[in-house]
Amino acid sequence: MHVQQDLIVIQRIEEMTKYGYKALAHFPKSERHVLSAEIRQSMFRLLRLMIVVSKRYHKKTTLQDADAELELTRRLVRLAKDLGHLPFKKYEVWSRHLAEIGRFIGSWLKKEKG
Repeated sequence: MHVQQDLIVIQRIEEMTKYGYKALAHFPKSERHVLSAEIRQSMFRLLRLMIVVSKRYHKKTTLQDADAELELTRRLVRLAKDLGHLPFKKYEVWSRHLAEIGRFIGSWLKKEKG
């Protein structure tokens, strides 16, 4: 991937993280240090992994790690919605952010494999 595309995916992850932070602020107090903290950590791990990918020559393994972290973030956000901590509208928006990031990572993985 080109440097421009590296920056775009990192920028999208930052936008998703900002949105997520705002949504997590409305979680009940009992979940702020449990599920909310886990989602926050997952978003930061994803950001960290994509920064590492952009700096590495051999990217495939780190991209696979980022893809797995993205899937974990998706599942945690879905769990928050299912438990009633996240309104459906916010879940929809957050899911769109995650899907867009997934398309970037997926296309990047295809290029690395081929």
